Amino acid sequence: MENPALMSLLRHANGEKRSKTGTILRMFKLFPLLSSGCKMVALLGRPNKGLLTNNSTTTTGTLFGYRRGKLNLTIQEDPKSIPSFVIELPIHAITFHKEMTSGLVRIALESETKTSKKKLLEEYVWAVYCNGHKSGYSIRRKQTSEDELHVMQLLRGVSMGAGVLPCPSDGQKESMDGELTYIRGRFERVVGSKDSEAFYMINPDRTSGPELSIFFVRGQ
Repeated sequence: MENPALMSLLRHANGEKRSKTGTILRMFKLFPLLSSGCKMVALLGRPNKGLLTNNSTTTTGTLFGYRRGKLNLTIQEDPKSIPSFVIELPIHAITFHKEMTSGLVRIALESETKTSKKKLLEEYVWAVYCNGHKSGYSIRRKQTSEDELHVMQLLRGVSMGAGVLPCPSDGQKESMDGELTYIRGRFERVVGSKDSEAFYMINPDRTSGPELSIFFVRGQ
């Protein structure tokens, strides 16, 4: 059965205008840390949405992973704080890169828990969808891994950007799984209800650009 909260969020997202694909290359100029060897396109929030609503706040989101490995998602209050949400998504980084070339990426995480006293982002098991296609299931991490701590430390002074990060010193991971890539930005966090939240990447210069949105919903 379709989740009403998920369908409502996706209908809202799909009602927004698509960004012009010609804007993508121009967006690279916004990020001085972008590596020339990285194919990652900087995805920037909802076009023409410059003001926060009464039920929204801002937060820091980071998507990163080795090119031939899985994608990780962390959510932080700010770039220097401990992540409040950490998960390895069942999406390969190379697949995510390909989706980004469309200029529009929607990632939806659905908890199938029917009743819960936990806050939404405290749920553990999530079904994950990328642009409408189910990718599989993930379990939220209770603690950050060494790779995740490595990335968080390298990006402590970065509020937004995209590119390639140096791998841990042994270099074995890079030789096996390719470069360690990342995208980080500020997100507008909109709370729909206790069972639904949405995160929209904010475009810093308020112009239209590629869109990245992340939705969290709990079973109804």
